[in-house]
Amino acid sequence: MPRWEQDCLATRMVQIGRDANDFQRPTRNRNLPRTCAYLTMENPEGFFVYDQLTYEPLRNLGWKVVEVPWSRPVIPWSQFDAVVIRSPWDYQASPARFLDTLADIESAGTRLLNPLHICRWNLDKTYLRELQQKGVPIVPTQWFGQIDRAQLECLIDEHQETLPVVIKPTVGAGATGIYLVSSVDSQEFASALQHYCDRPAMVQSFLTTIQTVGEYSLFYFAGQFSHAIIKKPKSGDFRVQEEHGGLIESVTPTDALLRVAEQALAALDEVLLYARVDLVVLDDGSPAVIELELVEPSLYFPYDTKSATRFAMALDRMVDAAS
Repeated sequence: MPRWEQDCLATRMVQIGRDANDFQRPTRNRNLPRTCAYLTMENPEGFFVYDQLTYEPLRNLGWKVVEVPWSRPVIPWSQFDAVVIRSPWDYQASPARFLDTLADIESAGTRLLNPLHICRWNLDKTYLRELQQKGVPIVPTQWFGQIDRAQLECLIDEHQETLPVVIKPTVGAGATGIYLVSSVDSQEFASALQHYCDRPAMVQSFLTTIQTVGEYSLFYFAGQFSHAIIKKPKSGDFRVQEEHGGLIESVTPTDALLRVAEQALAALDEVLLYARVDLVVLDDGSPAVIELELVEPSLYFPYDTKSATRFAMALDRMVDAAS
């Protein structure tokens, strides 16, 4: 066994907890705990990772957990009863390699959550077009295979009433690769043009409600609503992520938010271990999906005291159902 794996097992593995019968689960041999790998990143420094909060409820259900960086090969993946994608937040530099790792896991016959076909679909934000075609309200978006100077100039003209123009990568996370462009003379114009001259982009109007209201995230485990938060950027910023100074609060979602979130999930025709629906309020007051996070979303367990237990029980049930 490689030294890194020994270290993971020694320092991160959660040992078996109390009898699973306490949770009215089918009887399992307490001497044979099941093993779950959390797919993570090599160096999480600078990120907020909350998945350790699930260790105790998983232990109570008879699971042990080991964290495995996605970029390091594990042979065999079949040593695990399940692999859950949790915090591989550096995969954007090598998305093809990341998908290859997920394919290796499924090829080994190990249960991957969420599954490869969902991750492959959700990795590229063009999935939003499919949701829109199914009637799910999304933030109005234009799609480009690449952007040249004439196109960017036209976009600025078209969005004069709602400048700046927001340009995002179709594959990315954590607000990386986002440009806010207000004029052809700006440095942002030159930078965005250089960045997107040979890669796909999505373009949106700037939503002031992200600064004034915030961005909502609703969390679902095994298809059931768990909890919700609202994320607001720090003063003078537009990014809501904690890593950029965003402020997070728990919130009770409105019926309108719940309807749109569940409409998005219903479009999948599949129950997933975890899903995070990110929504914003448009200028007319209606909610719209800005992202549907199904690959490796932060699940913000600290903002609901029962959320980690709900997650653990959902994982336990889904693996049992597939056995």
